[in-house]
Amino acid sequence: MTGSGYSPSSAPDGRGPWRAPVAAGPLHATVTVPGSKSLTNRELILASLADGPSRLTSPLHSDDSDRMIDALRALGVRIELEPGSGRFGPDILVTPVWPLHGDSIVDCGQAGTVMRFVAALGGFARGDVTLTAHESALHRPMGAMISALREVGVDIDDGGHWALPFVVRGHGHVRGGEVTIDASASSQFVSGLLLAAPRFDVGLHLHHSGARLPSIPHIDMTVEALAHRGVHVERPAQGEWIVPAGAVRGKDVAIEPDLSNAAPFLAAAMVAGGSVSVTGWPAHSTQPGAMLTEILALMGGRVQRRGGALTVTAGSGIQGVDLDLSAAGELTPTIFALAAFADSPSTLHGIGHIRGHETDRIAALVTELRRLGGEADELPDGIRIVPRPLHGGVWQAHHDHRMATTGALIGLAVPGVDVDDIGTTAKTMREFPELWDAMLEDGGDAATHDAETMRAS
Repeated sequence: MTGSGYSPSSAPDGRGPWRAPVAAGPLHATVTVPGSKSLTNRELILASLADGPSRLTSPLHSDDSDRMIDALRALGVRIELEPGSGRFGPDILVTPVWPLHGDSIVDCGQAGTVMRFVAALGGFARGDVTLTAHESALHRPMGAMISALREVGVDIDDGGHWALPFVVRGHGHVRGGEVTIDASASSQFVSGLLLAAPRFDVGLHLHHSGARLPSIPHIDMTVEALAHRGVHVERPAQGEWIVPAGAVRGKDVAIEPDLSNAAPFLAAAMVAGGSVSVTGWPAHSTQPGAMLTEILALMGGRVQRRGGALTVTAGSGIQGVDLDLSAAGELTPTIFALAAFADSPSTLHGIGHIRGHETDRIAALVTELRRLGGEADELPDGIRIVPRPLHGGVWQAHHDHRMATTGALIGLAVPGVDVDDIGTTAKTMREFPELWDAMLEDGGDAATHDAETMRAS
């Protein structure tokens, strides 16, 4: 690790280049991260389809969750923000309406969960629901979802483009039935159908036909969320789900911390030395980020969960790995950054689907590491990283929050790394620059204090 004294990063408002701070020495920090985006948006959908009000405690407040709230409000759902015990903002109280309202426009922004989950809800509206997105997200795969929704009776006018923007011509109900989908491009196709299925007239019998199904933990998360609300999903075979028609219970739900958003903080201990603890780490979780305990240990970190916190401590070095990340593709950018500092080459595979995320993450990671003097190559289904000495330079975020946090992680050990758009981290964690700076401050534990007071300032 190189660099002298620590100073807070520039561009704290997210405008202009953000100079990634270099760690001046080993870290000794405790960090609290906001709630899970994946859980928050799933629970918002289920609460909107429920038989009574629901309260979400410690939810995520971010660009993605705001897009979901705005989308559901556009469909007539009553959503209120009320004071709660969460450190990062108010609780969310959801009061459903039925049928949903049509004659509305839903701007999905860059949120894949909004475009895939709300498309299924559009059929429950009385009237047209137009779905669009930020221009940088119009490329995201939607064709398989459109086809599957048509098979269960949703009337969609996409102008023959099989992509956003499109219009769902809602009739107040959806027939449902048996449908086959190739969800190789995104597990969100499966989750979107499963979440809406209890409200289908005859439920849903869903088959996945592709050779591979990515991010299975996210589907497990959806099934578990449904079960907590009284909907039992049968899984008679791999890639097959049966959801009966029936009530979705209104319920108060506490949202877990976002474990994938915790990844760069935990990995920071391995890059800079020392240790970082993340509070509120669940004993059991369906989040893909739960795999960090095994992955970081495999790469040479010492991992321990005690008192509800997960602590990662640097070992003697970072070890190169050969990893199948098909179940946790969203962790790829963080693991990629660690691999750039490893003692041997690494291969990450099973991640071809991340080409269809906010950007082509495989191409973007390779391009940006090479820009800093590193060596990486694209594979048909992954990336190979060969550690090389790195130098400063511009790290482009490509409108992708996880690309931005990867630049910050590399910048801990490489002076002069400028992330061109740190503000894109607001997609899932508005507090990232402040939390990152606080982690690096003298004493480290200020990270927790700053997180608690950030919203009050």
